[in-house]
Amino acid sequence: LICVGETLEEREAGETLEVLQIDTLSTLAALEPDRKIIIAYEPVWAIGTGLTATPEDAETAISYIRDQVRELWGDIADSVRILYGGSVRADNIAELMRCANIDGALIGGASLNPMSFWQIIVNGSIHD
Repeated sequence: LICVGETLEEREAGETLEVLQIDTLSTLAALEPDRKIIIAYEPVWAIGTGLTATPEDAETAISYIRDQVRELWGDIADSVRILYGGSVRADNIAELMRCANIDGALIGGASLNPMSFWQIIVNGSIHD
């Protein structure tokens, strides 16, 4: 599991895609191409803060990450799972899972409460 994401300062400076490119390419360049690798876009500014990327921002970031994987590994990029992590909760999971490029979620603090975690699973499964 590889986590990539920008800080609040990088986000506010409009450097999100640049950070994702550097993090993704530098990490994957050190690895053999592998369909089993999982990447999580986890904006640092969203970890444990209650803030989350908008579905549109998450979709843009994850699509860009997939493009970077494709640049290095070609068609393997279509098989690599890319998740969203960063204050995923029961009240935002369905909207995130509606995004075409988001393959799943990396659950952090919300996983510590069994009922909260269960509600994320339920809500994340009903996104059509």
